[in-house]
Amino acid sequence: MKRKRILKKFQFKTIFKIPGHIALDRVDIWLQDEARFGQQNTTTKLWAEKGSRPRAVKQQQFEYAYLFGSVCITNGASEALVVPYVNKDIMMTHLQQISDRTPIDRHAVIIMDGAGWHSDDIDADFKNLTIIKLPPYSPELNPIEQVWSWLRQHHLANRCFSGYDSIVETVCDAWNDFVSDSKRVIKMCTRDWMSLIS
Repeated sequence: MKRKRILKKFQFKTIFKIPGHIALDRVDIWLQDEARFGQQNTTTKLWAEKGSRPRAVKQQQFEYAYLFGSVCITNGASEALVVPYVNKDIMMTHLQQISDRTPIDRHAVIIMDGAGWHSDDIDADFKNLTIIKLPPYSPELNPIEQVWSWLRQHHLANRCFSGYDSIVETVCDAWNDFVSDSKRVIKMCTRDWMSLIS
């Protein structure tokens, strides 16, 4: 019952926000979020010889980079920015990436959380996209959160970084590896309640 309510609410919000001349089969669903990666890194389990105690280095420095990432569950497309800090201007630049990527005859609906730089007016200057904010304190509703776990597990955990440039390079490599397989992107991030067409 709760799942049906989520589906109906999502469909209603989406249909209400997109322009009336856009058919539902021409709407692309994008998922957007930001994650911080850096020298205070994640440690994970390691394969090791039985009876041994493998060690992983934990850095004490505080250099970070932020990854603004978006994936489209409709076609597996993606966009990303790696930046040293977060603010509304960077968010607008990221939205411009998605807008530029959206074909002329289509409309993008972007699902995101309510971070401070995701102000209610950030989509006002764009004709081909709208945003839908998730309820507060519900990151589990945005499947892109799983992408951050995948990046850490496969590329970024148990690593040392010499500085900001090293972090940026590694984060870019990790993101590019993830999005190189559009089927993986769609499979990991699609949920049945996101369907607009029953």
